[in-house]
Amino acid sequence: MSGDRQPVSILGAGRVGAHLARAFAERGHAVTVGHRSPSSGAAAWQGPPVRHVSLAEAAAASPVVFHATPGHTALDLLTSLRVPLRDKVLVDVSNATVRQPDGAPGGLLYPEGSLAERIQAALPETRVVKTLNTMLFSVMSAPRSLGAPAQAFLSAEDAGAKTQVRALLASLGWPDEWVLDLGGLASARATEALILMAPYVVAAKGFKPFALTVALASPSPSASASASARESNPGV
Repeated sequence: MSGDRQPVSILGAGRVGAHLARAFAERGHAVTVGHRSPSSGAAAWQGPPVRHVSLAEAAAASPVVFHATPGHTALDLLTSLRVPLRDKVLVDVSNATVRQPDGAPGGLLYPEGSLAERIQAALPETRVVKTLNTMLFSVMSAPRSLGAPAQAFLSAEDAGAKTQVRALLASLGWPDEWVLDLGGLASARATEALILMAPYVVAAKGFKPFALTVALASPSPSASASASARESNPGV
């Protein structure tokens, strides 16, 4: 099986988890979805065939596991899954925030760090990768649906884990140049903080697909020409 069709597990079957499960299954991946109540989850499922199992079984089932449960309870949940998550790549797409009465993020739960760093500290034998946490869930598998190029930020300590996740992002439709590697997990502090913009974006523009991103300058024509000249004349 090629790298971009590797099996994946999804922890959680809310809007985010169900969306990712459908998207990967539609692209030919073998998908296992972890539920607190697998029988209820299977009965309510609408989408292509996937396996419905317990959270612990899902954590053990695939080499790459996506965490898509609420961020404010994630640390306790994932710590309880330490054994089945051993030696796995764990992709965290959540944000840990203090919830306002309406459910909107009102502040960071870990203002002096990040959820991703805390997960890695709690699960030292798991390779944690942070990505896809700066956009509405529908954009995770449809980056070209927006009016301008989006970006999927990538934070992790393990280079091999990043490579695996890049392949999965490509399967979801992300061009490689739209994936921005920010370095280690400390950089997740910045991307997790971006979620505080979300309620204001929704208030200003309505509840529609969006991604929080950065605009990078294109290389100037002269710089591109100079780079081409150096490539064709290494001695220059």
